[in-house]
Amino acid sequence: MLLLGIETSCDDTATAVVRDGKVALSNVSTNQDAFHAKFGGIVPEIASRQHLALLSAAVQDALERAQVGLDAIDGIAVTAGPGLIGSLVIGVASAKALAFASGKPLFAVNHLHGHIFAAFLEQAAEPEYPFLVLLVSGGHSQLVRVDGPASLAILGRTRDDAAGEAFDKTARLLGLPFPGGPALDRLARDGDPRAFTFPRHRAEGEALDMSFSGLKTSVKYFLDSAAGREAAPADVAASFQAAIVDVLIDRLDRAARHAPYRAAVLSGGVAANSALQAAFRAWGERQGIETLVPHLRFCTDNAAMIAAAADRQGDVVRADPLTLSADPSLPFELSTF
Repeated sequence: MLLLGIETSCDDTATAVVRDGKVALSNVSTNQDAFHAKFGGIVPEIASRQHLALLSAAVQDALERAQVGLDAIDGIAVTAGPGLIGSLVIGVASAKALAFASGKPLFAVNHLHGHIFAAFLEQAAEPEYPFLVLLVSGGHSQLVRVDGPASLAILGRTRDDAAGEAFDKTARLLGLPFPGGPALDRLARDGDPRAFTFPRHRAEGEALDMSFSGLKTSVKYFLDSAAGREAAPADVAASFQAAIVDVLIDRLDRAARHAPYRAAVLSGGVAANSALQAAFRAWGERQGIETLVPHLRFCTDNAAMIAAAADRQGDVVRADPLTLSADPSLPFELSTF
């Protein structure tokens, strides 16, 4: 089964052709960092205009790289939400037009479901259900139990900032270039994670919710202090990163005490963070739980993960191309259209 995937939930114009939900025959992604860098963050209007300019060529590029024509495609999978409404509209409208004109089935995928199934792209084996997912990105930080391709439940989530958002905002405080998360990760590799003690959010009892806004504020106050002005930026970055990783691993520990899991997945853009990956794998070894992390090219937003999710969820996410709408607040739980 060949699916054409389209992903435009934020600022990456992404297309892909995926076979049987596992093999990415092509995976095209054009980021817009150069357009947003001078603003220090993503400007929604610029993002949507760039999608409009790039998407048709990106679809053609994905088909050519996969060496297939649109007539060979069995269906079209598109991110329907959550995300920036202007960006989503471009992808959804394009997928609807392709599906209507070609007579191919259309699959409306939740962006976060895509991140979960990204871990199974070009991997030797998939874990048995149920498995645990730590999903961390610029807009989301969640613990999810996956009982099946179409059965997911949120166990815990951030109460305020997502982990990726905290990374980006702290990187800006340190004067690092956009995008801030990867820049902070690189800087932290030269720092001492024990140099400074930043607060870790401790939820009551066995609660699995998280909070990162206080950590970000603590770093700001520290950098404004006399000690902070003398501190090595690499040490601040490493100490901040260690605090986020500690919170995330703590929630994994709590989740594993609630129910037995044989496997856990780390997904989302922050899954590319080197310190988090190392801590996640070490946690799995201690717990005796198999750990899966997507290949680096599938950690950040990409269209292959959208096709992979559609392949597994099938008719549950089938949509009518004449009625499908982009939904920026699409809930994490499965929705039918």
